[in-house]
Amino acid sequence: MSNAITSTDFHFPGQKDVYRGKVREVYTINDDLLIMIATDRLSAFDVVMPKGIPYKGQILNQIATKMMEATEDIVPNWLIATPDPNVAVGHLCEPFKVEMVIRGYMSGHAAREYKAGRRLLCGVPMPEGMKENDKFPEPIITPATKAEKGDHDEDISREDILAKGIVFEEDYIQLEKYTRALFERGTELAAERGLILVDTKYEFGKTRDGRIVLIDEIHTPDSSRYFYSEGYQERQEKGEPQKQLSKEFVRRWLIENGFQGLEGQEIPFMSDEYVNSVSDRYIELYENITGEDFKKADTSDILERIDANVRQYLNN
Repeated sequence: MSNAITSTDFHFPGQKDVYRGKVREVYTINDDLLIMIATDRLSAFDVVMPKGIPYKGQILNQIATKMMEATEDIVPNWLIATPDPNVAVGHLCEPFKVEMVIRGYMSGHAAREYKAGRRLLCGVPMPEGMKENDKFPEPIITPATKAEKGDHDEDISREDILAKGIVFEEDYIQLEKYTRALFERGTELAAERGLILVDTKYEFGKTRDGRIVLIDEIHTPDSSRYFYSEGYQERQEKGEPQKQLSKEFVRRWLIENGFQGLEGQEIPFMSDEYVNSVSDRYIELYENITGEDFKKADTSDILERIDANVRQYLNN
């Protein structure tokens, strides 16, 4: 099995701080740059799995980079450079404490809520008479609060976000506008690949000069769900599961093995065979989403490679 990055402990020139998220580690440099390391950690139901997935970080970082470049004409983003397959360098931002989730279809979390009899999601009504994976009449925005470490992200309504002062109304209107524009572009990009962008999440931050910019990942299989266009309608009419590209296959495996991140549940054993199968699925996702062959980076000493590439970038 190839090497996988599950943690980092770099000490870059000018380093001021480090933030360790579920799957990324973000280093602050000289109060103006962020260096984001995409690790190979795997998170599901807001819980980090015990084993890393080879090449996962590279895959997510490279998809996110391509998608940032493909949307920078409609929404400004934080990205400056990608000096290593697992690394993105960008402007220091103050993140908004909400994730902007947008759903074009009733799938995943929305479908689970619907099956439980709920018809409001984040204060947004879902029509009666829908089946799982049906298309919404129009995309709905269902935000989530950003979790503190170890806690689950929670659904929240637009009204509560404004009432609690989590985001000012003027900024929130802009977040909604950017979210819809990105989803429309993402839908177009997916269609070119024979895919349907089902749902996704976007995260935004504010630069020191007050600009709202897109941050973190975008349109990756960790942050998004895709269906294959071909056969979608036939599968819906027959009540069959959709063929999809997303991290949902990991969630399904966990559910089948009695784990949904609830108190008292144990993460099922992940054999090396299963870990490698997940890595293969991520490579498949990359190639389908981008239309390009995946080129595996040298993993003989990933941490040394990252350190050298980042230092060279900072020196230049």
